[in-house]
Amino acid sequence: MKDLFQCFLAKIILVALASSFVSCYDPSPLQDYCVATNETNSNSSLHFFSFLVVFVNGRFCKDPKLVTSNDFFASGLNIPGNTSNRLGFFVNPANIPGFNTLGVAIARIDFAPGGQIPPHIHPRASEILLVIKGKLLVGFVSSNEYNYTLFSKILYPGDVFVFPIGLVQFHANIGKKNAIAIGAVGSQNPGFISVGDAVFGSRPSIDPKILSKAFALDINIVRYLRTVFSPQDDIVE
Repeated sequence: MKDLFQCFLAKIILVALASSFVSCYDPSPLQDYCVATNETNSNSSLHFFSFLVVFVNGRFCKDPKLVTSNDFFASGLNIPGNTSNRLGFFVNPANIPGFNTLGVAIARIDFAPGGQIPPHIHPRASEILLVIKGKLLVGFVSSNEYNYTLFSKILYPGDVFVFPIGLVQFHANIGKKNAIAIGAVGSQNPGFISVGDAVFGSRPSIDPKILSKAFALDINIVRYLRTVFSPQDDIVE
């Protein structure tokens, strides 16, 4: 009877596992690499009993036997981005499948004269910025623990600046010509939260009376800012 019960329990567990995907992560990678792939068939390396598919950092692992040098390679960061937008900047991230589980990412950032990446936060990574061309004003603000101190610097080609994880930061081209920078982060997916979009462009919108009091703004100014950051059909009074 005991053996029969154990067999029955094992079948229930296998059925439960077969009915869902499992997401897992270990602080230290348990393999040399986990090249990301969208395939879910037998070419994915992490299969158990043909029932269970395991994600690593939210992606399937490509079969290590099928990995090539191209999985760790990207080109195109020499190509200028289109900065014809309201803020005058363009970010071109390197799309490398082999980034998965390595905890790094890199991108080219182009700035038109006067262009800027407005105050924003990377919630999951610190950032290091290398200026290739132009003149950038950059900075970040510490938390309330350190009195909201501004750390800012004007950067020229060859200069590097570091931004701690989770703090409000900004980058602005204060030169008269286009500027180029390379940004590297300590996460394959650092996240991006624009302060203006998050506060005035949330969906649904935050009550304007709350924002008016929080930012010491006339409520009509708050309503105007909401039209800048949110489509009209997203605004709920």
